Amino acid sequence: MLNWGLLSTARINLAVIAPLRGAGRSRLMAVASRETERAKAYARKWNIPTAHGSYEALLADPEIDVIYNSLPNHMHAEWSVKALRAGKHVLCEKPLALSVDEVEAMTAAAKQSGRVLAEAFMYRHHAQTLRVQSLCAQGRLGDLQVIKGAFTFTLKRPGDIRLQAEMGGGSIWDVGCYPVSYARLLAGEEPVEVEGWQRLDAGGADVTFVGQMRFPRGLIAQIDCGFVSPSRAYMEIVGSEGVLYVPTPFKPGKVETISLRRGDLTETIVIDGGELYGGEVEDMERAILDGTKPRVSLEDSRGNAAAIVALIEAARGGGSVRL
Repeated sequence: MLNWGLLSTARINLAVIAPLRGAGRSRLMAVASRETERAKAYARKWNIPTAHGSYEALLADPEIDVIYNSLPNHMHAEWSVKALRAGKHVLCEKPLALSVDEVEAMTAAAKQSGRVLAEAFMYRHHAQTLRVQSLCAQGRLGDLQVIKGAFTFTLKRPGDIRLQAEMGGGSIWDVGCYPVSYARLLAGEEPVEVEGWQRLDAGGADVTFVGQMRFPRGLIAQIDCGFVSPSRAYMEIVGSEGVLYVPTPFKPGKVETISLRRGDLTETIVIDGGELYGGEVEDMERAILDGTKPRVSLEDSRGNAAAIVALIEAARGGGSVRL
């Protein structure tokens, strides 16, 4: 059994508490906050055995095997490295880090400690994503030509941490990372050139971001994301012989439907999927206890960070950036 500790009392924790309790080889044992009373109140509310009044105390807890790092984006690298050096395995919320250098430092810490570090991209473990990936790999769409994806919603909380640019805020890091990741997954390679455009709020966080990525074999990916548009989430994959449309790509449910159009015929594909966040917990169990490789590799996470950093650079510079 793996004993897990939650590093912070962030809202996203609620997505993993139930999967941790439903997993076959995991137990939720502790939570940490920078305030002792907050940690105790959280532990009482969610029936967690141990509450720690500092992050350091959780990392020093000898009973804890795995840390779920749900801290703000700008703290992911620092505290994941500290956890790894303390001998803990780490499942870190997306984005894994805000720069390639940070990802490389985290990767080095994981190798030196002999512990597992993985980015918590929950959609990557869902049956729908695996089916989409399989359909493309089987050539059902022919040669992939264009991938389009979007993830937008209206953020109505002034002062929300996702609007704090200095803390890794902005829509591309929060929701844009999903279509960037999805497009890279299907492309099977890293982009060689990107273009980007953004609209910033008064604090310097992007509230709308539109980008393009060109891949070595000619595939073009177009993504948009934002905090000031109506809720939208989709992926469209265009090939020489067909078009695949995924209406709920990033937060799929237990039953989802995708459509594959080839010529005049449209095939509706129904997919039975499990608990959305359960896949990343089970993936960590297999990686730690069985020695399998995490589905989201650190090389993959490095590629996603590199693509996003390049998109931001392109948007700021008003031109294209080669990777």
